[in-house]
Amino acid sequence: MKRLLAVVALCLCCGLAAAQVRGLPDFSELAERQGPAVVNIGTSQLARSQALPLPFDENDPAFELFKRFFPRQPGAGGTPREFESKSLGSGFIISADGYILTNAHVVDGADEVSVRLTDKREFKARLVGADKRTDVALLKIDAAGLPVVKLGDPTRLKVGEWVVAIGSPFGFDNSVTAGIVSAKGRALPQENYVPFIQTDVAINPGNSGGPLFNLNGEVVGINSQIYSRSGGYMGVSFAIPIDVAMEIQQQLRSTGKVSRGRLGVVIQEVSKELAESLGLARPMGAVVNAIEPDGPAQKAGIAAGDVILRFDGKTVNSSAELPRLVAATRPGTRALVQVWRQGKLREIAVTVGQMVDERAEPARPERKGRAQPQAANRLGLVVAELAPEKRRELGVDGGLLVEEVRSAGARAELRPGDVLLALISRGSATELKSVEQFSRLLGQFDRNANITLLIRRGDLQTFVTIRGSNANH
Repeated sequence: MKRLLAVVALCLCCGLAAAQVRGLPDFSELAERQGPAVVNIGTSQLARSQALPLPFDENDPAFELFKRFFPRQPGAGGTPREFESKSLGSGFIISADGYILTNAHVVDGADEVSVRLTDKREFKARLVGADKRTDVALLKIDAAGLPVVKLGDPTRLKVGEWVVAIGSPFGFDNSVTAGIVSAKGRALPQENYVPFIQTDVAINPGNSGGPLFNLNGEVVGINSQIYSRSGGYMGVSFAIPIDVAMEIQQQLRSTGKVSRGRLGVVIQEVSKELAESLGLARPMGAVVNAIEPDGPAQKAGIAAGDVILRFDGKTVNSSAELPRLVAATRPGTRALVQVWRQGKLREIAVTVGQMVDERAEPARPERKGRAQPQAANRLGLVVAELAPEKRRELGVDGGLLVEEVRSAGARAELRPGDVLLALISRGSATELKSVEQFSRLLGQFDRNANITLLIRRGDLQTFVTIRGSNANH
């Protein structure tokens, strides 16, 4: 009996120990060790108030009565006045001599930037440089012997792993929040150069620019954005991987600006239907919609319709990966590009160009100079042949203008004003030159088949796949 009780007691102890191991981690030591290297960043900007009209002229006798009952507010009447706009953010020290990383949007437009440490010392900061494309900024304060963070490897992060943020949400210095890695390599709209780390760590206004730590106390990211419908935390936060940020800061420290590689192509994602049309075994890579005239890609021989599968020895699994790979390549580098063209693999050597900051807005589709509309085809599209002057303007030999979209399936992807350039089938493209030819080509497809078209929309080209189940009307 005594032996049995001893075994039960031992099992209970082991169970309690296992429960403690499986419990929530203790972040107190991490916060104590790393907190001093996290700083509060304050910015100020002088702005001019808009002058508001007064109901009376200042020389009017009624003006004195008006002033008594309605005291003048800043910016009301007279000349515009200057006032100081202030904002708060976070940052962290990466070198003992005063270099600090934060977000570019934290210091954007600031006339003065101040940095406050946890020991209450405050310094004026100099902006070394900022890169809006990655939202990374580098600051410098005149100090020495500062506490610094330890940098980690974000590529070793695992989804589900615990992470910790330290920052100043709403101005509350050195606030600690924790959560897990929700996803890696997230691509966000208009953010093509950062493979974001998604977390469910509570991030709020003021946390921007602060560090994201792993449980080893190493910085793995810079907290940058939240997804929110209310302006506050809703459980989805995004951080810039620290390796991306350190590469940017190195260029900012050396030259004050960031140089990026450029191919000169417009790309889109390869869908399952598009992969089938192009003869690919599975959806992967980035399909080239259009080529910049006289750009690096055109000079190398890359063509519209090519699917880029590898760039400089690295696999392109999705279209979102290609801009990052190219941008990270030093301009002037000779890189090998593997493409899929008409059912075959090809390797093309390209000299990477340099990206410029200016981004042209695509022109709106021109709606004049159209030929007589035709009857709707089996896709529910009313198309017409382009007039000669329109073909010259677009630089195409053929093409069909979409006059009207009647089918619910096609309406989801096509719109009036689009120009149909080619029909893609079994990895090859057939240029569209007449309404009759287009109808004849469509007749060769089963009504349940997916149909892929190369279209021109404004200055951009893209592939559109109309699913077979939606093609009938």
